[in-house]
Amino acid sequence: MANEGNMAESSSTRAAAGVEESRSDGAQELALTGNWTTRGIAQVDSRMREVADGSADNVIFDFGPMENIDTAGAFVIRRTVEQLRQAGKSVELRNTDANDETLLEAVAEAAGQNLPEKPSSSFGLLTPFAATGRFVFTALGQIKDAFGILGSAIAGSSGHGISITAITAQIDRIGVGAIPVVLLMNAIIGAIVAQQGAFQLRYFGAEIFVVDLVSVLVLRETGALITAIMIAGRSGSAITAEIGSMKMREEVDALKVIGLNPTGVLVFPRLVAMMISLPLLTVAADAAGLGGAMVIANYYSDISYTAFIDRMQNWIDLSTVLAGLIKTPFMALAIGVIASMEGLRVGGSAESLGQRVTASVVKSIFVVIVLDGFFAIFYASIGF
Repeated sequence: MANEGNMAESSSTRAAAGVEESRSDGAQELALTGNWTTRGIAQVDSRMREVADGSADNVIFDFGPMENIDTAGAFVIRRTVEQLRQAGKSVELRNTDANDETLLEAVAEAAGQNLPEKPSSSFGLLTPFAATGRFVFTALGQIKDAFGILGSAIAGSSGHGISITAITAQIDRIGVGAIPVVLLMNAIIGAIVAQQGAFQLRYFGAEIFVVDLVSVLVLRETGALITAIMIAGRSGSAITAEIGSMKMREEVDALKVIGLNPTGVLVFPRLVAMMISLPLLTVAADAAGLGGAMVIANYYSDISYTAFIDRMQNWIDLSTVLAGLIKTPFMALAIGVIASMEGLRVGGSAESLGQRVTASVVKSIFVVIVLDGFFAIFYASIGF
């Protein structure tokens, strides 16, 4: 057993790629030993880089002791040779055979290419400006892509007609399937707002005003906003995953082959379904939010259901309801476009699919919140 262990250890030592250095007559001689293959080339890569940066004017590579070599080993050697020659130094290759020369010639073009310089990672005064510039440039590119997808979807649908079946199927998946979770979440949010409002207004003896607070907040803001965020996370991610999976399986390319516009066929029905579903879900969400608030107001503040409804009818009007509903089609359009854009960007790996799904959800929620803030400012400016 000891002999076997020694033999294995000796074999492992012989197999490792190495460089034995010696000097004679001012020349640096490098005896290349072991196996210069992909498995062990990383062990000598840094040593060869040191040789390329060395001070010797004459460098000799001796292939005699080398046991084996593949393209990875040939690339490292040829890269070092090219760097030395570019530095004006003399290079000699000794004891090479036909296989060595063939491999060195095959990787000559790749080894001679200059790699782009790695950008400096040091933090300086210009770093925040550079980061801001990259962010703005990326954001403008993505906005341009989003409008491109929107236009392509509309143009593609006009060429092949509108598929009512596809739109109905998407409404079922995006709208009907989301009803339970949307109702539950908005009922909980309405109940929390009512409980916190009643708790604070109790100090002023004004608990009845919790009806005004909840009705305005739910109808103008939380009903639409919470529903849009839920749809961005649930349906937006599903759209990205569906289109991304079709992209990975080359089904998108198959649509192009048979003469169909993939964007018009895949994206347009989902955009229409999203713009129909989100306003309807918001109506249901408003009712759920007010229902949850009504129950909590009755439990915490003894405000009867009749008193709650009477107070709400006197306080709100049609503009309060419309203020929340008007912005939902815009939110739906943004979610659908972003989800489709990220789906069409999926590469050929599962990792890419996961990254795009995550990006879709994050970007959709961000844009939904920005749109909600934009509409709040717009309503305030026009007195709506």
